[in-house]
Amino acid sequence: MDSLIPFTTSGSLVDCVDRKMLVILRDGRKLHGVLRSYDQFANLVLEDTVERIYHGSAFAESWHGLYLIRGENVVLLGEIDLDREDDVPLKQVAYDKLVDFHRAEAEAKKEREEIKSQILYEQKGFCKEGGEGDGY
Repeated sequence: MDSLIPFTTSGSLVDCVDRKMLVILRDGRKLHGVLRSYDQFANLVLEDTVERIYHGSAFAESWHGLYLIRGENVVLLGEIDLDREDDVPLKQVAYDKLVDFHRAEAEAKKEREEIKSQILYEQKGFCKEGGEGDGY
């Protein structure tokens, strides 16, 4: 009967080692790299890591190389299908062309979240605590 229980611990990452992965962090950053190692706390080691930013139908990458990610900061981890990766209709541009647009979008999102938080606090009785530095 115990064999019917799904394996949901960090040990289930064993099939993901040496594969290209997408990692989305709590602060909203999106990292692409090859998963080389992990531990029982889901701390991850990515190799050949790039951070991608998006704007419209364009994206840009910033090289980070070997990257260690603390498990508590991971929101999503998923394998990238190498056969379909090139079919995505996005155009790669230089990082410096997109970084200003990306920062402006992040600031606008932060302002919207602060307004929403204030409305929830004043009108609905929600607490303001718990969202510090959390994009999700």
